[in-house]
Amino acid sequence: QVQLVESGGGLVQAGGSLRLSCAASGPFFSLNVMGWYRQAPGGQRELVASITTIGFNTEYADSVKGRFVISRDIHKNTVYLQMNNPRPEDTAVYYCNAVVRLRSDTYQEETFWGQGTQVTVSS
Repeated sequence: QVQLVESGGGLVQAGGSLRLSCAASGPFFSLNVMGWYRQAPGGQRELVASITTIGFNTEYADSVKGRFVISRDIHKNTVYLQMNNPRPEDTAVYYCNAVVRLRSDTYQEETFWGQGTQVTVSS
């Protein structure tokens, strides 16, 4: 079973910085896409940022462009989210996401989620 373990959440002041990490483990052939989603109280889960393995192509929510940076260490099967200049509206539970190719003999992909880490931005 693929597992995603997040770390780095907590309380941060607006204008500060925080880095989230997510390490993947378990039996798989490749991690094709890794990303971060978030869900605020009463809100829906939304994409924050994602990054592909091939080409390291990135995608960001408009609300975080220019402030957050997603990166990967493919040797450590880890994805990071550097949160610069966070705002109170960034307060949410942040979830790590991975689109995984489990076996080399099929192109079938499965999606896995971490347990979530709370990020609270104080004003």
